[in-house]
Amino acid sequence: MDKVRGLFRDVVTSTNSFSIYHGVEDQESAELQLEDKHDEPQALHPQRGSCLSSITPLYQKILLAIIVAVAAFILGILVTYGSCTRCRKNGPEPVADDYNSEYQQDDYNNILHWTDLRSLFNDNYKEDEQMEDTLRKVSKASHPAGSNENKELADYILQSFKSYGLDHTWLDTHFVELHYPNSNVANSVTIIDQNKTVEEFRTEDPDVYCPYSATGKVVSGLVYANYGRDKDFAHLTSQSVNTTGQLVIVRTGFISFAEKVYNAQSAGALGVLIYPDTDEDIAVYGHVHRGTGDPSTPGFPSFNHTQFPNFESSGLPKILAQPISTATARKLLGKIAGLKAPQDWIHPSFSGNGLGPILENPQHRVSLEVGNVRQSVELLNVFGSITGRIEPEHYIVVGAQRDSWGPGAAKSAVGTAILTELARTMAYMVRGGFQPQRSVLFVSWDAGDFGSVGATEWLEGYLSMLHLKAAAYICLDTPVLGDEKFRVKSSPMFKSLMEFVIKQVDNPRRSQQSIFDYMSSQDKDWQKQGMLPLTVDTGAFAFTAFGGVPALEFSFVEGLNPYKYLDTKKDTYDALNTVVDGRLPAVAFSVLEVAGLSLIKLLHDKILPLDYIEYSNMLLQHVMELNQYSKKLKAKGLSFDWLASARGDYTRATQSLKNAVSESDLHNEKTIQSFNIRIMRVEFYFLSQYVSAINTPYRHILIGRGQHTIQALLESFKKESQGIDVEDIHKKLALITWTLKGAANALSGEVWEIQESF
Repeated sequence: MDKVRGLFRDVVTSTNSFSIYHGVEDQESAELQLEDKHDEPQALHPQRGSCLSSITPLYQKILLAIIVAVAAFILGILVTYGSCTRCRKNGPEPVADDYNSEYQQDDYNNILHWTDLRSLFNDNYKEDEQMEDTLRKVSKASHPAGSNENKELADYILQSFKSYGLDHTWLDTHFVELHYPNSNVANSVTIIDQNKTVEEFRTEDPDVYCPYSATGKVVSGLVYANYGRDKDFAHLTSQSVNTTGQLVIVRTGFISFAEKVYNAQSAGALGVLIYPDTDEDIAVYGHVHRGTGDPSTPGFPSFNHTQFPNFESSGLPKILAQPISTATARKLLGKIAGLKAPQDWIHPSFSGNGLGPILENPQHRVSLEVGNVRQSVELLNVFGSITGRIEPEHYIVVGAQRDSWGPGAAKSAVGTAILTELARTMAYMVRGGFQPQRSVLFVSWDAGDFGSVGATEWLEGYLSMLHLKAAAYICLDTPVLGDEKFRVKSSPMFKSLMEFVIKQVDNPRRSQQSIFDYMSSQDKDWQKQGMLPLTVDTGAFAFTAFGGVPALEFSFVEGLNPYKYLDTKKDTYDALNTVVDGRLPAVAFSVLEVAGLSLIKLLHDKILPLDYIEYSNMLLQHVMELNQYSKKLKAKGLSFDWLASARGDYTRATQSLKNAVSESDLHNEKTIQSFNIRIMRVEFYFLSQYVSAINTPYRHILIGRGQHTIQALLESFKKESQGIDVEDIHKKLALITWTLKGAANALSGEVWEIQESF
């Protein structure tokens, strides 16, 4: 009994000098104190001893039993806390599975609200010389795909990712065929008379060329076709200017090189000369593949261990294409005779207003020779990742083009600098307490100058699983081309997110004024001017139109005077810095903030902040546009009612999902993940299942390219002069409707919920 009394006395006395908030060292000191007190003489505590002795034996036994139980309970708490403290202090870093309990997720969200995350982001990115150093390093020399300079940059980025402490870093390699100038046959433009050279034109840079142009030599007349748009060739046709069997000369702007060449080929031209519409004597590089990825393996990934059938992309041109300098264009345009060109087709400094195809000397002809060759090249995509804590299997991809035909300050350096700084900042944020809900991949893509080849080959390699994994793609290609206007090209699902973000980022031209406020002051309907659809020449296009992944890219641009050195050898740091009045790093930091805050929202929010309802509005606009042809269609025994009904089903499905999210318990992780899976696959649902990914890679019925799209259906009605092909329209209408109906079904949830929704 005396031993029990002594134990209780020692426990009570020791707790006076031990706090459960102390560390491991304090606990060990307390344990030593407990051992020392066991040997204390009983006489030191006469009052406690006399108190116990005054109680009857029966009650004494009951009291002592209670005392023993309390003592055991207290000791259990102390030992358990000590082991937990030691685990927290010396144990391993938490992994994804450690954050799968509802309590821990609630605790994380309660601690790190949006304001906390924004402050953590602002505290961690570097506003110093780091951005400028990276910009200058990447743009100090040309670094095209396949070059040693490009490989050195790939290694630099990989080592940077490793130094930031990202969870994983790796290289993704592909072997592709790219086009390069032929050292033995120089591309040339000459004027000849009876096969004798009269005048030879040399471009400013003998290496300027159009990858994927057809090769050979043609001799013909010359037609001026303005920007090479459909409406420009339509005007030539209306003026009886024959383009068949002729060379065509066009200026840069409005559409891509590939689209200009495709339109010229459709008009029967033999070749295209492309010049920059500027007073300065420069020539502009640009590929002419009407698509993305390696055209030698359309729809397939270019892995060196896989054998593919021998066929090529249908987007490869069958005619010649060659860039020429402004000075060469001025001379050639001055020699064209024929009908006078419209006033808005004429550059003020150019003489000669003829449309062609004859020249001032009817005996003269223009000769174009292109001798580009194919080379097998190893591409290096550089990856770094941070693992999500709740949904690690879902990830946000952030990518930027690394290669550039010229120095590439605007083309690749700014995007690469933002990419690496964003990766470093996110790694620091995680160490500072940010626990991302989802994973993030940071990627430096190779061969972007050849049509987003590196990115597309990766998409093709993982196409069967990508729509199950990738929630969104943020593209950092050409993010700074000026500092006057902010432009977003994206899936409609990003409209709400982008408005939220740009309200919190200062406009680079005016501090204390957000990008949103500045844009709204310029145009009240800022979305009409600032939010644009994805186009085929953007780095993000293939992710959505081919991979079914929501994608966006954004950039600052100049208003009336676009950056003229893009895709030229003059795209240097100093040239781009001059355009933004010496504030290039500051403007790049504004883009970094937009990208960073967008990424944080996509990583942090329980429910993905993607506005799937926006597609319902887009579909309504298309249905209304088609309805103007309803009488013609009804006369053929067809109707748009079925399509309108499918659009209604999609609208009800989106509203049903929105209501389900608002009424559900968002503390339940399985519920959250089920909602996110439905949201992140919306783009995938719009990929037509009725066309081949090989022959028609851009299967998206709303922003894709091909006869399966709603736009193609509209074009069928617009070509009234050719008559309406009822069978073709019937087929298009049916397939589009069923694709839309499938999207509505998939968005509604499980099969037993579909009838209830509709």
